[in-house]
Amino acid sequence: MTRQAEVVITYLHQRERPRYAPQPMPSGKISIMRAEHPPLHFYRYLYDLIGRRWNWVTRKKLDDAALAAIIHDPRTHLYVLYAGRVPAGMSEIDATRPPVTEIRFFGLSPEFIGKGYGRYFLANAVDLAWSTNPAEVRIETCTLDHPAALPLYQKFGFTVFDQQKGVIDVAGAEG
Repeated sequence: MTRQAEVVITYLHQRERPRYAPQPMPSGKISIMRAEHPPLHFYRYLYDLIGRRWNWVTRKKLDDAALAAIIHDPRTHLYVLYAGRVPAGMSEIDATRPPVTEIRFFGLSPEFIGKGYGRYFLANAVDLAWSTNPAEVRIETCTLDHPAALPLYQKFGFTVFDQQKGVIDVAGAEG
């Protein structure tokens, strides 16, 4: 079951690779790995685990063929943050529309929020986005995202270039 909600969508960009101090790695066994040609069930698991709380619903609406066309495109890069060898976050980098690369989805699983993983993972995701050699890297957020998302993106050198009001589908409790 879905309902609709009014949101403000904020679009941010970087026009040059940021220069900031490396972020400290959280303690424990941490790794970031690219999931090459991920199985659909794995992608759907990550998307739901990380995005359910923030109402990520767009990819849930896609059938298998449409989702596979997106995530199996060699210009789409899915990175998974692992902590203690379990998935702790995901970042999907879309380099399909040069000269712009977009960080489409970025987030942490609920157990890892507020523990220092976000800054470390975002710094790496931004660097990985810039490794596709774009002229610009973009990311967006909306008022349903974690309240720290927008300030964090700005601390990492993203600047707002547009804001729009919109209506989005919000998943129900079972969603």
